[in-house]
Amino acid sequence: MKSICVYCGSSDKMGDGYLRVARQMGAAIATRGFVLTYGAGCTGMMGAVADGALEAGGEVIGVIPRIFNTPTLMHNGLSRLEIVDSMHTRKQRLADISDAFIALPGGYGTFEELFEILTWAQIGLHSKPVGILNVQHYYDPLLSAIDHARKEGFMYAEHQSLFVCTDQPDDLLTKLDRYQYPEGMEKWVTREE
Repeated sequence: MKSICVYCGSSDKMGDGYLRVARQMGAAIATRGFVLTYGAGCTGMMGAVADGALEAGGEVIGVIPRIFNTPTLMHNGLSRLEIVDSMHTRKQRLADISDAFIALPGGYGTFEELFEILTWAQIGLHSKPVGILNVQHYYDPLLSAIDHARKEGFMYAEHQSLFVCTDQPDDLLTKLDRYQYPEGMEKWVTREE
C-alpha cells in the first residue's frame, strides 16, 4: 500500500468532532508514509483530511471535476491537483491511483463512492482493501442494512469481508495493511458453488 483514497463529506454543517477525526485520519495516513488521494475539496471533512495530512508533512493528491474547480470548493495547497471532466472520470482516476480506500462519514456522494468501490471488489474489478471509519457510530445503520441484505439473500457471506471497520484512524490503517481479499468471490459472477 502506497496511496490511500479517502471518501468523506464536504458539508460545513457537521459537528467539530467529525472535523477533528478527519484531520486525525489525514495525519495518520501521512505519518505512516502513505500518499492521501481524495476529491480535492477544501470544505468540511474533505478539507480537514487534506489539512491533517499536509500539516503532518504528507503528500496529498486531489482529483476534482471541472464543475467544482472554484475558489470556494477547491483546495489550493495540495501537493498535486488534477482537474478532470466529470464525476465519473474523477472516481475512476482515484480508483486507478489508489491502493486502498477509506470512507469517513459523509452524505450521498460518500455513500455512492463507498458502494461503487465495494461493488467493483464484489465483481472482481479490484482486490484492494476498503475501510470504514465508524466514528461516533455514524455507520451503524448502514452496517445493519448490509447485514440485513446478507440475511435476506441479496449478498453472499463473503461480501461482508470486502471491507474492514473500526472507529480509530490508526487501527483502521493497521486493518487495511493486513487485509486479505476473500476467497470464493468469483462465484458471485459464475454462480458456481
